[in-house]
Amino acid sequence: MKRAVALTALLSLAVLAAPAASAAVPETPTASPAGRKADLGRQTLPANDGWAAEGTGTTGGAAAPTSNTHTVSTRAQLAAALAAPSPKIIYVKGTIDTDRTCADYATGGYTLEAYLAAYDPAVWGRDTEPSGPLEDARAASAARQTANIKLKVGSNTTIVGLGKDARIRGVNLHIDKADNVIVRNIDFEDTADCFPQWDPTDGDEGNWNSLYDNISVTGSTHVWVDHNTFTDGDNPDSNQPLYFGRPYQVHDGQLDITSGSNYVTASWNRFADHDKTMLIGSTNNPATDAGKLKVTVHHNHFDNTLQRLPRVRFGQVHVYNNYYEIPDASTFVYALGVGVQSQIFAENNFFRLSRAVSPASLLYNWGGTSLTARGNVLRVGGPVVPLDLVAAYNAAHDPDFGTDAGWTPTLHTAIEPAPEVRRSVSRHAGSGKIG
Repeated sequence: MKRAVALTALLSLAVLAAPAASAAVPETPTASPAGRKADLGRQTLPANDGWAAEGTGTTGGAAAPTSNTHTVSTRAQLAAALAAPSPKIIYVKGTIDTDRTCADYATGGYTLEAYLAAYDPAVWGRDTEPSGPLEDARAASAARQTANIKLKVGSNTTIVGLGKDARIRGVNLHIDKADNVIVRNIDFEDTADCFPQWDPTDGDEGNWNSLYDNISVTGSTHVWVDHNTFTDGDNPDSNQPLYFGRPYQVHDGQLDITSGSNYVTASWNRFADHDKTMLIGSTNNPATDAGKLKVTVHHNHFDNTLQRLPRVRFGQVHVYNNYYEIPDASTFVYALGVGVQSQIFAENNFFRLSRAVSPASLLYNWGGTSLTARGNVLRVGGPVVPLDLVAAYNAAHDPDFGTDAGWTPTLHTAIEPAPEVRRSVSRHAGSGKIG
């Protein structure tokens, strides 16, 4: 029988292992010779700031001539700027929204009502994925939406928000087979799928699966995603109905990094009120991802996010100085997903949990065997105390995780003592907070 270990005993096992380095200071724009703040579009990733600093580092479009700089306020302008020559800088001003509604994409006779009637498990069954005219119409409608909202981002590009109110709503930025990309200071909101697919074979009860992320990084290298905010806006999945007894989920990831991507840093972002937040590696097939998916996740605020914070396959992923705020045990699934051949190094993170959330639920076994966790802390209504993530998990689950991910990160900013993370990240993570 699995040993029972009291939470207080678990906490006593942990010892804060914060490096002696000074606390990290949020990046502040430097002054130009005229005394003004430096142009965010010309800023590059600082040296050693995570995996994106590997080798040549990440400079985005900082070297763009004036002729390759663009200020955009509409989806059409953004699409045109993304198609322009590189290196380029794209400044987002105000709110960019899609110019169509779900009804504009529907074709082939698709309606949700007809789809529900055709594939109700009482009619269709639970052993076969949908097929036939209504599924074909759903797929064709989805293809029309994809053509409008999925915008490709090429190499040597910087996309940066102007001021404190730059927003991209309902658009999927797709960084695909690109190198050297920077995305900063933007509020990404509600990239909703108008045509989720029902799959009765997904899990024991079936699931609705949606297609789009706010930012998708596929097959790309040297990518820096910094000081952005990711939410579902006024259309959260929690407000969606149940169909066939399962949540009708219209959102996928907020920042997914897959398909052999490598050398990525996600820093000082705010991810809020979302389910499937950050996926690193989308399949268990080593042919694409083995030796890649090297990602750094630091100083991000995960606020009422339910899972994939991140979920990792294969990659050497450094997760440090993040603030996890988990208020609702009824919806929370897990924080760190330990997947096949993953090598997570979780260091000096701050977990603030409601009393109903068990520290044993912060990790989830997706086929991984071990991770390194040191210097993390926990607050549950009272004082901040050390937390041994692996010991908490192992006390409640079999098989145990090992405690050595097999590597030690060397590319990182100064690592703050974990008790200071809540304050610094709350103040400085998210869009509109650079400087």
